[in-house]
Amino acid sequence: MEKIENTGKVFLIAGSEPLGSAGVQTDIKAITRCGGWAAASLTCIVDEDVNCIKSIYHLPTELIISQAESFLGTVGADCIKTGVLPTAEIIRGVAKVLQKYNKQPILIDPVIVNFAGEQLVSDECIEAYKTKLFPLATLITPNFREAEFLLGHKIQDVEADLRWLSHWGCSVIVKSIEEGKYLVDYLYDKRTDTITPHPKKKLHLTDRNGTGDTLASAIATHLAKGVDLQTAVSRAEAYMQYFLAGPRYYISVNNPSN
Repeated sequence: MEKIENTGKVFLIAGSEPLGSAGVQTDIKAITRCGGWAAASLTCIVDEDVNCIKSIYHLPTELIISQAESFLGTVGADCIKTGVLPTAEIIRGVAKVLQKYNKQPILIDPVIVNFAGEQLVSDECIEAYKTKLFPLATLITPNFREAEFLLGHKIQDVEADLRWLSHWGCSVIVKSIEEGKYLVDYLYDKRTDTITPHPKKKLHLTDRNGTGDTLASAIATHLAKGVDLQTAVSRAEAYMQYFLAGPRYYISVNNPSN
């Protein structure tokens, strides 16, 4: 078997989603398809079906940290990406790990607000994101609802708002800002002080679950391979065009009466 030398190692700190459409499961798919190696520390286990979330079990903070240190302390990562961090205690614990292992890019995909604008975590969690995690991030990847939540107002001036969102010291990509027939992902690269739009035509998707996870994981993979941020985002956006417009996996729901 041929050995591939430059496969970027992406370490995930995120939750498990049993349908395979979001969370660590979809992260691993995206990282693998983009040519990376995925490993993970689970933060929570979700029980859900295609209709609703039934329950969420938060794993102990000590276990989450131990999982991360077991991998990072022996194998090491070329990029670290966070997903669902359901409690402030977990966020603070993860921040301590990231402070210790901070030689590689860190991508924070905040899970704080859904596409309907509904808050998903406590105010204490959001404050911990702002004070503990964002200052450690190379890149944060909020969707437009999360960006507006962090801004405290609707996005009005994209350039000014993106620069404000970088005031923690990180670059930022805001996903899916609606502009006519297009949804635009805007990247603000803090190191170069440049803003790059990535427009894509609106698609009538029956399920957008996991699309944000997929984009963030694709970016993380290319960062892990050693390219600059602009290139990583451009390659990830190209992958998303294929992922969204091309053939996709779907679940055929069984009818118990059959």
